[in-house]
Amino acid sequence: MATFKIHTVETAPESGKPLLEKSLKANGRIPGLHGTMADAPPLLAAYQVAHEQFMATSLTNEEKTVVWQTINVESNCHYCVPAHTGIAKMMQVDDAITEALRNETPLPTAKLEALRTFTLALIRDRGFVADADTQAFLDAGYTETNILEIILGAAQKLMSNYTNHFAKTPVDQVFQKFAWEKTSDVAAE
Repeated sequence: MATFKIHTVETAPESGKPLLEKSLKANGRIPGLHGTMADAPPLLAAYQVAHEQFMATSLTNEEKTVVWQTINVESNCHYCVPAHTGIAKMMQVDDAITEALRNETPLPTAKLEALRTFTLALIRDRGFVADADTQAFLDAGYTETNILEIILGAAQKLMSNYTNHFAKTPVDQVFQKFAWEKTSDVAAE
């Protein structure tokens, strides 16, 4: 079994040090995910850029949370679901949205539910979303641009969810109060 190291600025490979310094400056701490990714600095760099770019999309904070948490829950990511619960609170996303995502129950609006449904289809069907499902998403008030933005969010989540699956990254202390376990009987496909 592999044992992944969680790096600090001092222990990271030379090209990872400035990336961890950037994380420290942005977060006031180095998230365990970033410390783990720092062992492969290009991965951490790509993740940071993907995050910055996803934050720059036209999606609202609620919609970004729906994309992130839908993928995190579907991927059964023990680290990202609690982390994004805390992030949603920082982004002032309604707790009802976060709880519905964590518990896989209906979201408060039909538009957000359409976003979750489309995001799940994108992930489960590996980008081969049926035309009818795509049209339902567009009919809910979303655009072709939003489809591309969700693909960006999915790329970011692939990097974090897979890293956490392999590394079994411990949940950061600040997010431990949001610990989560998948409640549905159906495993992620």
